[in-house]
Amino acid sequence: MKKWIWLMLVVLVAVVVMSIGVFFHPREETPVVATTQVETSQKPSKQVTIAPQVSASLLFAHVQKLNFKRFTDVERSRSRTYITSELKKLGWKPTLEKFSSGVNIFAERQGTDKTAGAIIVAAHYDTVAISPGADDNASGVAVVLEVARLLGSRPTPKTLQLALFDKEEEGLLGSKAFVTNVTHLANLRGAIVMDMVGYACYTVGCQQYPPTLPVTPPSDKGDFLAAIGDAEHLPLLNAFQNSQLPPTPIKKGDVEMPPLLKLAIPLKGLLTPDTLRSDHAPFWFQGVGAVLVTDTANLRTPHYHQASDTPKTIERSFFTGSAQIVVNATTVLLGDRTF
Repeated sequence: MKKWIWLMLVVLVAVVVMSIGVFFHPREETPVVATTQVETSQKPSKQVTIAPQVSASLLFAHVQKLNFKRFTDVERSRSRTYITSELKKLGWKPTLEKFSSGVNIFAERQGTDKTAGAIIVAAHYDTVAISPGADDNASGVAVVLEVARLLGSRPTPKTLQLALFDKEEEGLLGSKAFVTNVTHLANLRGAIVMDMVGYACYTVGCQQYPPTLPVTPPSDKGDFLAAIGDAEHLPLLNAFQNSQLPPTPIKKGDVEMPPLLKLAIPLKGLLTPDTLRSDHAPFWFQGVGAVLVTDTANLRTPHYHQASDTPKTIERSFFTGSAQIVVNATTVLLGDRTF
């Protein structure tokens, strides 16, 4: 009997390994531009959605305004004051949601179709004790604020929600608290979570990869953006598939986006723990689709959790292009009634 059990376990492991090999070898993506037209699922031959273009100057201004350590209660309160003030200027009505050791920020803009569900765009705003966290994660906060500016007054079938999580650096405490509130999950169709989207390196070999992820990268440098989703919710991840978008000539002033590495993770990341290190993971464990958008953190940047993570280390063109990818994908998802 024991021999049969061991044989079955060997077969199961072999199947899982083969599945991971399939998921982690996506084809290369090429840069596209911000004004690309995206065909919608309802009328693919006629109806198109055009995503608004991000502002490089506004994105970087947010990073500069948040150029201070956001670790103590006082520092994090200062962060919340800035974020909520910016959201109110844009017409949002943010609320503070306290949990045992911190405070999340939540805001919502209703969609035109109550049955279409909601998409949430999120990032954490806290830092480790010694770092001002320009990339980790003022860059993600800045993208959430740019989504708020560009899509806050744009009518879409799905509801747009925004969340800024506290205490990510102490064990994803803010996002864990958020998903325990059943009202947050009742109408939620998916989450987009940014955690470090502003650093790029252009030397061959500057990008590292976890041994548990045998990926085929789109570049031999650290100049690409990664979108990491759970394999159970592929439509959410596929909104980031730039190769599906028809090419458009680049015009003066257009935002050129970096190559995209798109990863579909099976089994909620249980076999790939490196993919569970940010605020998307609590959504996965609640059965909600979520995509982590990242520059790969310490696998690329030497400033990770260091005092040197300052605005001057942000690669502005990469940061702007990364934000545009998020805005494009969010625009597509808000207009999609198929999931």
